[in-house]
Amino acid sequence: MNISTLIGLFLGFVALIAAFLIEGGNPGSLVMPSPFIIIFGGTFGALLLSYDLSDVLAMPRLIGEALKLPMTKEKELANMFVGFAEKSRRDGLLSLEEDLQSLDPNLDPLIKKGLRYVIDGTDSDALADLLENDVALFEKHKKHEAEIFAKAGGFAPTMGICGTVLGLIVVLSNLAEPEHLGESIAVAFIATLYGIGFANLTFLPLGNKLMNKLAKEKKVKEMIINGVLAIQQGESPKLVGDKLAVYLDHKDRSSLESFNEA
Repeated sequence: MNISTLIGLFLGFVALIAAFLIEGGNPGSLVMPSPFIIIFGGTFGALLLSYDLSDVLAMPRLIGEALKLPMTKEKELANMFVGFAEKSRRDGLLSLEEDLQSLDPNLDPLIKKGLRYVIDGTDSDALADLLENDVALFEKHKKHEAEIFAKAGGFAPTMGICGTVLGLIVVLSNLAEPEHLGESIAVAFIATLYGIGFANLTFLPLGNKLMNKLAKEKKVKEMIINGVLAIQQGESPKLVGDKLAVYLDHKDRSSLESFNEA
């Protein structure tokens, strides 16, 4: 679980409500159905006009993905490839077949795919092109998913302004009742608050979170490609470790070096 996402959502909304209470506001006055209908109905209507239905329906799943940390860790991955390099140098590439079958299913599937082609004797250049193409398509797909939240973050404030304009139209049509004008104007501006609030505290941050997760996943995939190609070319475990060490945090590089020395 990526706890920072939950903390960020909680802290953002609590900060707004706390500031409103400090100024003497009534939190119950912020809960109104019509602005919700305008913001979410208008935003998702615009999304459906812009994207396929399947893309919009995937948003709850993508929110769940934003809450999860990547399963494949660089440190464990580097040590695993060093172990593969040592075994393949000692017993041959075919000896990796057993390791291939026992790989953790939660690891990036690119590992199994790359090693399968290595065992099958695929040419180095062809293997590199194949794996790099997989990463490019993966990146394109993930950027498309994150873009949906970015677009929602753009539509929501605009829908909020539309809601405020509609509210002001109602206010101006009831000028004969001046005692209710203040309350009616406040209600009209809640739509703008909803639009800006949900855009900047949910849609845009979630889109950024997915893009940051993509950057980490792409880094892991590049590391996998380098590890697979190093094994395919029969490089020494020490050289494989040195190649993969650049992807690790400095605090993790020492454990990889000690592993290589051992």
